[in-house]
Amino acid sequence: MTTARELDERYGRAGRRRLPWIIGGAVAALLVGAFGWMTVVNEMSTVSADDMGFTLNDDHSVDVRFQYTAPRGADVVCVVQALDEEFGIVGWKVLEIPASQKHTSALDVRIPTVAAATTGLVKSCWVA
Repeated sequence: MTTARELDERYGRAGRRRLPWIIGGAVAALLVGAFGWMTVVNEMSTVSADDMGFTLNDDHSVDVRFQYTAPRGADVVCVVQALDEEFGIVGWKVLEIPASQKHTSALDVRIPTVAAATTGLVKSCWVA
């Protein structure tokens, strides 16, 4: 008569061989879940900005129009700069924007310059 142990050895049904696969699968699922959660949290606090145009007032100032999208209720900081024809920075301004319940807002800001500018744009924005 054949015993249960002999049948397990013959057909490869050993319970101990599955345990490392079960543990490995559980660890992999936890890692994927943690990575996914960190990605969601990071995306919830990002700010994007789009240039909408600029107006050259004179040799000493430029107006920049832009809109930004940020989380509701979060203070935002944006850096806006004026560039000359060789893309050198001739003026810049740091804007501290108080929290708003709007998801997207538009701004028009005047930047003082030390020389004639040819363009104005948003460098970057972030949650304060």
